Amino acid sequence: MLHTRDRLIVALDVSTAAEARQIVQSIGTSISTFKVGKQLFTAEGPQIVRDLIASGRKVFLDLKFHDIPNTVAGAVRSAAELKVAMLTVHTSGGSKMLRAAVEAVSSFDARPMILGVTVLTSMSQADIDEVGVCGTLQSQVLRLADLAIQSGCGGIVASAHEAREIRRALGTGFAIVTPGVRPAGSSHGDQARVVTPAEAIDAGASHIVVGRPITAAPNPAEAAEAILREMQSSPAASF
Repeated sequence: MLHTRDRLIVALDVSTAAEARQIVQSIGTSISTFKVGKQLFTAEGPQIVRDLIASGRKVFLDLKFHDIPNTVAGAVRSAAELKVAMLTVHTSGGSKMLRAAVEAVSSFDARPMILGVTVLTSMSQADIDEVGVCGTLQSQVLRLADLAIQSGCGGIVASAHEAREIRRALGTGFAIVTPGVRPAGSSHGDQARVVTPAEAIDAGASHIVVGRPITAAPNPAEAAEAILREMQSSPAASF
């Protein structure tokens, strides 16, 4: 069973290591896992990951690898050598790529959880129509989620809007990490499919990712604690 503090991931969507360190320090020990995405990783490189892990934090490396299987396998192997706890690959890369990613970490004692990204939470039905996807947004998410699990991924990344149907169709035994989570009253930013923390947990999410509502708050530690309390209030909090 996951402790609530391990289910909340704080997104360090900033441009410098100094900003990231300030956020981490301001939050303290109430949160164990921090997301390093393209913005911070491109600016600071792997050293920021090493520093976070050396400080006792866990890192969710969200670079969404999507390339030929051999290239993705090499990138995933390098991420595993950094000792990240979680990392993302795009499920639209296909089963060969996904299996190559899973196989790349099979020899590591501490294997990172490989998460297959389904449909970005910034995308709407109109957006997937625009890129030529046939069918509904939900059917596409389910198709890609099933592909990820069948290929050996430890979980998926999907909006909580689809999480309940994913659990109904595919069951348990894998993680569902949900971005696009905003406390009630928060700005949606560039997210199209947004839910509150409690709604995400109710829908079957194992982890939620929250950025600006915590990192831009006057008191990030208090903002994080408020979200943890909201998560604990969900009937599904004992995942």
